[in-house]
Amino acid sequence: MSGRAKHYLGSISFPVLSILGALILGGIIITAMGYDAAFAYRNLWGGAFGNMHAFSETLIQTTPLLFTAVSYSIAYKCGLINLGAEGQLHMGAMFGAFVGARFAFLPGGLHIVFVLLCGFAGGALWGFIVGALRMRFGASELITTIMLNYVALELLSFAVTNQPFRDMTPGAAPRMNVVIESVRLPILLPQTRLHLGLFFALLAIVVYYIFMWKTTKGYEMRVAGLNPNAGRYAGMNIGTNGVLAITLAGGVAGLGGIVNVIGLQPFLTEGFSNNFGFSGIAVALLGGCHPIGILVSGIFFGALNAGGIRMQLMAQVPAAAIMIIQGMIIVFAVSRELFIYFGLAGKSIFKRSQKAGGARDA
Repeated sequence: MSGRAKHYLGSISFPVLSILGALILGGIIITAMGYDAAFAYRNLWGGAFGNMHAFSETLIQTTPLLFTAVSYSIAYKCGLINLGAEGQLHMGAMFGAFVGARFAFLPGGLHIVFVLLCGFAGGALWGFIVGALRMRFGASELITTIMLNYVALELLSFAVTNQPFRDMTPGAAPRMNVVIESVRLPILLPQTRLHLGLFFALLAIVVYYIFMWKTTKGYEMRVAGLNPNAGRYAGMNIGTNGVLAITLAGGVAGLGGIVNVIGLQPFLTEGFSNNFGFSGIAVALLGGCHPIGILVSGIFFGALNAGGIRMQLMAQVPAAAIMIIQGMIIVFAVSRELFIYFGLAGKSIFKRSQKAGGARDA
């Protein structure tokens, strides 16, 4: 087996084994709670993959998770921890929704591009603030990203309750103005809600791979994440690369926000995000911030969200069970070294894949 194949196998094996481990422990907990774990999991599977409609709902839930996972991964590869994808997602949704409800004179295709660019800009602005504070004052991105999440939530609360942002339609719940019909993304499968946003999410993964592994700037960012001192010695501007990384990360999360709006519901309300920003962190960690790993773990988390609804209805299992499973997956995601220590992920394969990946990063 070639080194590249072993690298990819190692990238996939960890999220798959982590998922299996979390499901086994989750089944034990569900049984301990007095429910039939086998029946619950059958309904979880049926709600996620039972038919085309169920699978489409899984992909709908997966779409924003891929954006926020890529967002976290871009920053992580540059040595930064972006905990602000939730706020960046909200800012992108607000910027894009504001533009999407106006400029009706623009052609449909051009208007969609404009909306997506504004969504990217909204998230990128929120990321740039973090990078600028870190570069100028040395402020920790852990603190600034978390705090800016709250600021973004409050701004959204203001937007949905005050003019000129609020939809003043009589009887309408607090929300921003409805986006124009021509801006809404087309449906990919008839009689489902699956929209073109899935294509944009997959494109984001491809662009992430090309940028980080095939371009000079991406190489500089990865060097900055692996060894900042080596980067400085080589003449790289570590601070500038950090600002660029967190700005791009914010922009990708912002795209996830506006795609979720123009793809699913034509207006923006409070609570429109199902914790996609924070769940995206778990998706990225579980996938090792690798494009293939992100895709595999993203589909799984999307399946949990989609199938969990059917599991609650049919098996009467509390919604907390899904949260427990997700929480255990996060524990596995931050315990990668345990898999290597006990040889659960194929010790030789996993270590060689890490060495191969490290060699490419260096």
